[in-house]
Amino acid sequence: MFGRAPPKSNNTKYYEVLGVQKNASPEELKKAYRKAAIKHHPDKGGDPEKFKELGQVYEVLSDPEKRELYDEYGEDALKNNGGGGGESPFDIFERFFKRQNGGPGGKRKGEDAVHALKVSLEDLYNGTTKKLSLSRNVICTKCTGKGAKSGASMKWCSGCQGSGKKVSYRQIGPGMAQQMHHPCNECKGTGETISQKDRCPQCKGDKVVNEKKVLEVHVEKGMQNGQKIKFRGQADEAPDTDTGDIVFVVTQKAHPKFKRQGDDLFVEHKLSLTEALCGFQFALTHLDGRQLLIKTNPGEVIKPDSAKAVNDEGMPMYGRSFMKGKLYIQFNVEFPGSLTGEQSKALEGVLPPRKSPQLKDTKIDECEETTLHDVRIEEEMARKQAQTREAHDEDDDMHGGGHPGVQCAQQ
Repeated sequence: MFGRAPPKSNNTKYYEVLGVQKNASPEELKKAYRKAAIKHHPDKGGDPEKFKELGQVYEVLSDPEKRELYDEYGEDALKNNGGGGGESPFDIFERFFKRQNGGPGGKRKGEDAVHALKVSLEDLYNGTTKKLSLSRNVICTKCTGKGAKSGASMKWCSGCQGSGKKVSYRQIGPGMAQQMHHPCNECKGTGETISQKDRCPQCKGDKVVNEKKVLEVHVEKGMQNGQKIKFRGQADEAPDTDTGDIVFVVTQKAHPKFKRQGDDLFVEHKLSLTEALCGFQFALTHLDGRQLLIKTNPGEVIKPDSAKAVNDEGMPMYGRSFMKGKLYIQFNVEFPGSLTGEQSKALEGVLPPRKSPQLKDTKIDECEETTLHDVRIEEEMARKQAQTREAHDEDDDMHGGGHPGVQCAQQ
């Protein structure tokens, strides 16, 4: 009877190089390789030979067929079958980190399509659904993403020798040049070309066609500014690529009345002096159209720039919309511009007594008369500072631009 050859004794070496068990899962292999590759990468002072060995080992163990061959027959079988070492370790390392889906034979991840979704504060308070029409690329159904007519063959791009990339050099100094990689413009980075006559009549050789897509974007109650809403696998399609996501970034528009901070809302309200002293009540229209009655307690006095809070009338909390933050009301008290003599006497009769006693006529005669002017302190201070800077500049100009006494001595 003829059976399969017995396993070689060296079919555990590759697993020892990565520091994993022979029954390690693809995810465990990937994690171990990544950790070791980063540690031994030459750009970080690692051992180039060790890094090369890691690349060759991972190339074998990440391929199901090569791994099975190695597990059964060992390293010699791989050499006989051309496995392990056909690709540069640097290429393997680069390819590995480009595989965002991981696993053997994983495709590279396509780019996400990111869009700003402008919403009002009312939308974020009440929740809403918006229908948006987008344009995206999808795999051509006629050629199934090959770009060529049925039966026609693709050719390697002669401009990049099928790599999809070209290398250029830029002089950055004497004897120094910078190497740059960029997609081949002849094949658009695919590494393949199709003759004009063999191109798919539907996609014209582009492998993809454009389509319109309508998405229903659900904005949930309490979402925050900058929060992302993802539609997985809905971005542009491309051959041999895992489709990226369409990502909407919630962008809150400014509101004319309310301001938001986290789960709390802030609003300003002006009161007359009479309302601040004698009480008030008013209706505040909330973001959902409800009318809130805002009023003071009997005998309560509202001081200028004071604030009050209403519990459970702020923003709904995202994911827990039955809970809400606080609504803060900032009160600005408007004082009258002037009072008549009769008004002053009437107020003085009901208001608390003066803190400063009235001056006697003899004391007034000893004082110098002054006049008060209306000013804005911030503007006045800024004007004073500007005058001081101008005076210093003029003084410097009079003394030779800030270098007095420095002259050129000539013999």
